[in-house]
Amino acid sequence: MKTTGIHHITAIVGHPQENVDFYAGVLGLRLVKQTVNFDDPGTYHFYFGNEGGKPGTIITFFPWPDAYKGKIGSGQVGVTSYAIPKGAMSFWQNRLRKYDVSFAMSERFGETYLQFDDPHGLHLELVEREEGELNTWNFGGVTSDVAIKGFGGATLFSMRPERTAELLEHVMGLEYVGQEGELARYRSSADIGNTIDLRLSRAGYGQLGVGTVHHIAWRAKDDEEQLRWQQYIADQGYQVTPVQDRNYFNAIYFREHGSILFEIATDPPGFAHDESHESMGKELKLPSQYEPHRSEIEKVLLPFEVRELESSAGGES
Repeated sequence: MKTTGIHHITAIVGHPQENVDFYAGVLGLRLVKQTVNFDDPGTYHFYFGNEGGKPGTIITFFPWPDAYKGKIGSGQVGVTSYAIPKGAMSFWQNRLRKYDVSFAMSERFGETYLQFDDPHGLHLELVEREEGELNTWNFGGVTSDVAIKGFGGATLFSMRPERTAELLEHVMGLEYVGQEGELARYRSSADIGNTIDLRLSRAGYGQLGVGTVHHIAWRAKDDEEQLRWQQYIADQGYQVTPVQDRNYFNAIYFREHGSILFEIATDPPGFAHDESHESMGKELKLPSQYEPHRSEIEKVLLPFEVRELESSAGGES
């Protein structure tokens, strides 16, 4: 079996307004869904992606205001990569300067990366790629010719890199591309969310908390394929969960031998089935089991707004 690539990545962050300001206001992504953590309805679950909220573009967040700081390390996604159009790098350098976001440049596997952190400590990077359709969402001065297309991929920090490498190539079906320094590269068949770099040396132990990735989800094209994945993963000796209904996709989970939490999520039904494409993300959507408790839930959740940002103090106008 072969996954086509990343479906989504889910992380833990701090204050919801800071989260929305950065990913919508600075990075120009669309908030395609605001809902709650199905296991903790007093916590938001935000989904940001391209205009349609397509698999391979979605980063999701559990905002925990005033929660403890996590530590990025082994057993986690260490870096989340985003793909931007060819020729867009200078725009993003100027934009990060405009909002006083520190960044550095680096190169690997013949590509140049713009590396920076979000306000809560998540490691992010941008890389120019030809592949992947343009993002038609335009917001806050980010236009389609420069907008983030979706994931470029991710860098995995594993407790047992050799076992994670075996899983990526021989179970998940990614193609081994090569090694550069302490990184091995793997690629899937999709045109977005398709490139995984695996750190071959162990980092320090990761600790879950604000500023860390909770899990990485891989794509299954439909429920039938997901069930085949469930059986296949179990046959490889992994403990895999029953199917979980996440309203916008179905999910199964397992922790691989390097301690990274993996999910396999279905592409359908997507984010427009409980609100229109045009109105996605504008209202709090609750799963049916929590709808009778809407008033109590809304009292607990902190208010926020999606807004265009002014330049930071000291930033370029």
